Amino acid sequence: MVISKKYRKIGLFAGIVTLAVGVAAFDDDLFQISKNLDVFASVYKEVNINYVDNVNSAKLVKTGVDAMLDGLDPYTEFVPESEIEDYKLHYVSTQYGGIGASIFTRNGKVYVSDVFEGFPAQKGDVHPGDQVLKINEIDLNGKNNDQVSLLLKGSKGAAIKLFIKRDNVAQPFEKNLVRDEIKQPNVSYAGMVQGNMGYIKLDKFLENSAAEVTNALVSLKKNNPNGIILDLRSNGGGILQEAVKIVNLFVQKDVEVVSQKGKIKEKNFTYSTVSTPLEPSLPLVVLVNSHSASASEIVAGSLQDLDRAIIIGQRSYGKGLVQQTFNLPYNSLVKITIAKYYIPSGRCIQELDYTHRKDDGSVVKVADSLIHEFKTKNGRSVYDGSAIYPDIFIKQEKFANITQALVGKLLIFDYATVYRDKHPKIADTKSFVLSDGDYSDFVKYLADKNYNYTTSSEKVLNSLKTEATKEKQFTDIQAEYDVLKAKLMTTKKNDLQLHKDEIKQVLENEIASRYYYEKGRYEVNFKYDKELAQAVKTMQDKTQLASILKGEGNYKVIGKPMLAMAGKKVAAEKDTDDDNN
Repeated sequence: MVISKKYRKIGLFAGIVTLAVGVAAFDDDLFQISKNLDVFASVYKEVNINYVDNVNSAKLVKTGVDAMLDGLDPYTEFVPESEIEDYKLHYVSTQYGGIGASIFTRNGKVYVSDVFEGFPAQKGDVHPGDQVLKINEIDLNGKNNDQVSLLLKGSKGAAIKLFIKRDNVAQPFEKNLVRDEIKQPNVSYAGMVQGNMGYIKLDKFLENSAAEVTNALVSLKKNNPNGIILDLRSNGGGILQEAVKIVNLFVQKDVEVVSQKGKIKEKNFTYSTVSTPLEPSLPLVVLVNSHSASASEIVAGSLQDLDRAIIIGQRSYGKGLVQQTFNLPYNSLVKITIAKYYIPSGRCIQELDYTHRKDDGSVVKVADSLIHEFKTKNGRSVYDGSAIYPDIFIKQEKFANITQALVGKLLIFDYATVYRDKHPKIADTKSFVLSDGDYSDFVKYLADKNYNYTTSSEKVLNSLKTEATKEKQFTDIQAEYDVLKAKLMTTKKNDLQLHKDEIKQVLENEIASRYYYEKGRYEVNFKYDKELAQAVKTMQDKTQLASILKGEGNYKVIGKPMLAMAGKKVAAEKDTDDDNN
């Protein structure tokens, strides 16, 4: 197309005006940045010089920076030099020097909660339930978890001495251990389950997580499995590239897995599979729940969009934001949200809208009116702005109030310690079952223990009394109130028998860990795992498996917002009914 000189001049003039406006806007931004930095530095200086009491300068800056970033989102954060090692342990690698034990504090005293198989604590016969009195002659009375953890950690090969008190031993004794390199794996369990299905539990997406999943898959394939179950429940995510590599184990080469898009074009990337898949056709199920987030959602969401896997469980967390770390002076760093990620259908699953907060600063969910429909590879309908909705939804079961009280007051934990002292051995985890006699012994153990708890019905009744008293009407209803309260107390006394099955489940889990460690927890719980059972059942039903992936019938639409909300409402109402029973 030919443009006349007149319009060329107009176009040139418009271009000059646009450039001038752009330069002016850029200069204004620089001025605002410079101005605000001067204000911050001046306030900091004057407070340090003039404040009536001594000021902790580092804490003052940390508080100010945290407050500044708090208005953005929970994932943008400043990490000072003093917290760098903890940051790396949480987000990058779980490797450190220590003894391979976790601890907790109770009434100012320190106890071992778990020991990890194959590490110094387990090899040195340290037991869960042991009270640690001293570490290298340092008295631990009154110290918190962070202080004790710091004392336990150290360089590989360094000696460490624990002074321990054990309930069934008359006198405290010493344990001399040598610290080792402790590396908590990303894959906490891999093995064969019912139906000859391979099962992989992935806890996090830190360094080498893809390699660990690969190794687990190679090992499982030797058993000629009928399907693979990838368990991402309560996996909070981690490194995006590791997620892409894991998807590549099941998806052909050169397939887009995820893209990230932000305001800086240079930071926009598309991640695709680069290798021949290890297992491109075997039936695949991914388990998720409300705590599956970020990289977990990339894996589950992309496999769902590509119609490669069945997603089972509850709706995921809904974190579709990408962070990048930037080094700052004096060995500190800042982690900043730089983009949103988009899975193969084109949807972003970010659920909370941090940009448009309410006047009080609270965050709202993406409005239904802003949620869009997308299509999977086979044409199934999926939606953005609302996390990953499972193909097969399983209602999340809640433990009864009494079970929660027994766990929270550490009575389950304490009884497992007692049981371990009385029983040198138990059956293997897949056949271990707590007998009725054992449960009766547990009930007797609780006879003089305090495990008071308030049921939902009691809370309602107490609220009724409070309101009736305020309105001076309680005297009129007190007789009926007393009858109801007495009935509730009678029912409550039966809770140990009413909820026997779930209490036994929790007991078996804790007891098995005393003999078979973390592996024991998984294996003893398999028989109670409803999502796992559904995964096996679905992969065994070839007709249903095909129907889901093809989007036939009820499987054509996955998690339509109004339908999903209705489902959540029904589940919530059912939860309330259960609590009141």
